[in-house]
Amino acid sequence: MSWGTELWDQFDSLDKHTQWGIDFLERYAKFVKERIEIEQNYAKQLRNLVKKYCPKRSSKDEEPRFTSCIAFFNILNELNDYAGQREVVAEEMAHRVYGELMRYAHDLKTERKMHLQEGRKAQQYLDMCWKQMDNSKKKFERECKEAEKAQQSYERLDNDTNATKADVEKAKQQLNLRTHMADENKNEYAAQLQNFNGEQHKHFYVVIPQIYKQLQEMDERRTIKLSECYRGFADSERKVIPIISKCLEGMILAAKSVDERRDSQMVVDSFKSGFEPPGDFPFEDYSQHIYRTISDGTISASKQEGSKMDTKSTVGKAKGKLWLFGKKPKPQSPPLTPTSLFTSSTPNGSQFLTFSIEPVHYCMNEIKTGKPRIPSFRSLKRGWSVKMGPALEDFSHLPPEQRRKKLQQRIDELNRGLQKESDQKEALNKMKDVYEKNPQMGDPGSLQPKLAETMNNIDRLRMEIHKNEAWLSEVEGKTGGRGDRRHSSDINHLVTQGRESPEGSYTDDANQEVRGPPQQHGHHSEFDDEFEDDDPLPAIGHCKAIYPFDGHNEGTLAMKEGEVLYIIEEDKGDGWTRARRQNGEEGYVPTTYIDVTLEKNSKGS
Repeated sequence: MSWGTELWDQFDSLDKHTQWGIDFLERYAKFVKERIEIEQNYAKQLRNLVKKYCPKRSSKDEEPRFTSCIAFFNILNELNDYAGQREVVAEEMAHRVYGELMRYAHDLKTERKMHLQEGRKAQQYLDMCWKQMDNSKKKFERECKEAEKAQQSYERLDNDTNATKADVEKAKQQLNLRTHMADENKNEYAAQLQNFNGEQHKHFYVVIPQIYKQLQEMDERRTIKLSECYRGFADSERKVIPIISKCLEGMILAAKSVDERRDSQMVVDSFKSGFEPPGDFPFEDYSQHIYRTISDGTISASKQEGSKMDTKSTVGKAKGKLWLFGKKPKPQSPPLTPTSLFTSSTPNGSQFLTFSIEPVHYCMNEIKTGKPRIPSFRSLKRGWSVKMGPALEDFSHLPPEQRRKKLQQRIDELNRGLQKESDQKEALNKMKDVYEKNPQMGDPGSLQPKLAETMNNIDRLRMEIHKNEAWLSEVEGKTGGRGDRRHSSDINHLVTQGRESPEGSYTDDANQEVRGPPQQHGHHSEFDDEFEDDDPLPAIGHCKAIYPFDGHNEGTLAMKEGEVLYIIEEDKGDGWTRARRQNGEEGYVPTTYIDVTLEKNSKGS
């Protein structure tokens, strides 16, 4: 099968076919280019997606700790690698397929143009030969007609009796001339015809088959190139399949690495406060008041008033038992002092507690002369100081367990820094010894400033470590002693109530809690942030502001330098004292900002 023999007369058709082949090649190249753009956009979008969901690791505290988070970030890393492989596919297609196609299409156009020009030249030459042969043929035909006319004229004159001999002779000469010219044109025509037949045979059996063969080879090479590009198109992606498989396997391994038990333990480690659960409330037997007699030295009216106040106190305590997940109990009415109680005996010899008349009148006076209730935010959430105020250096704003972890973490970091400085000191000392032994290598005195700086850093780090270890020992000591105090209070049926400062520190010292009647509080829940209308606590002293305090955090009280405030609750070791203005506004102020004067036996402002 050859185009030269089978398609010898289809030059125009082959021209159109070869042009279609180049157009198809360029069309496929355009397809590959659009596929490359899709791969590039896909990779770009994947990278943007990974960047969007990757954590902003500005500090070590924000690094993911949960296995589910770590697995997700590992999946993001694998997806980023997957996006890189899509870019590799695009680059391979651009270099191996698209670039090769564009270069080959350019060469193919040049080759096709050359072959078609050769074919057109051969056709033009054959047309020229045919015209020459045709011209000689027409000339020969014209001369033959003229000779024929001359012969007819000669015969007519020769047969005419009236014609002269000169006319006959002239007609004969004209016949001989035309006959001679006809013979010459005949020979010319025969030569041109023979030449044309030879060129025509050469054209259709040698030249055109050769040109068509080259066009056929060119078209077959184009087809082969397309086949290679098809294969390269697939190979570009097949090469990255093993790496993509590894990326997908990495995602599966990341999914398998999720450990729910470990995450749960991390939640415990992260949020464990270290506080002990509240102890049981003691049973208070109010039925003993039923057996009191008139001879107990109390007034019946005061008994009734005492019963009413006891009933309110009992209801308040009953409500307070569900403080952990319910509404916070309101502060109880001021408890009676030990001097206001006395023991009475029944005829059968049993003893019970009774109220004297003084505490009853005291409570009534407090109700009549007390200030209007003002809303006070008594339960600041633990940890708000971290978000809304500066964190303390000793982490006293954190719960004990979290404080212990933070201090331990800081001590570890300081120890690492101390070890680094110690190694640097040892290296400097060795270098100094080398310089002293070999002065030409350097001046030992040039190392003295660096040694001094290193020693200062070591001393500073040791002081920091000692200070943080002291804080850690304090936290561990409080944590260890809390259980003993709680156990002892449970035995004596006294529950020690914890307090919260604005920074969330916890105080449970029994000596500080049992101060006097004005200071008794109920429990306040961390999980409830409602405002309550409570009776103002009585003042236990006054203070004068040494420095101004802005009081931006909720629960704090702003004050000016020299301002005098009432003290309604002492500092429990957390650095904050509860104070009140004359207009009734309450809040916490820093203990170090005020000069405190406590008043003993104070009954209130």
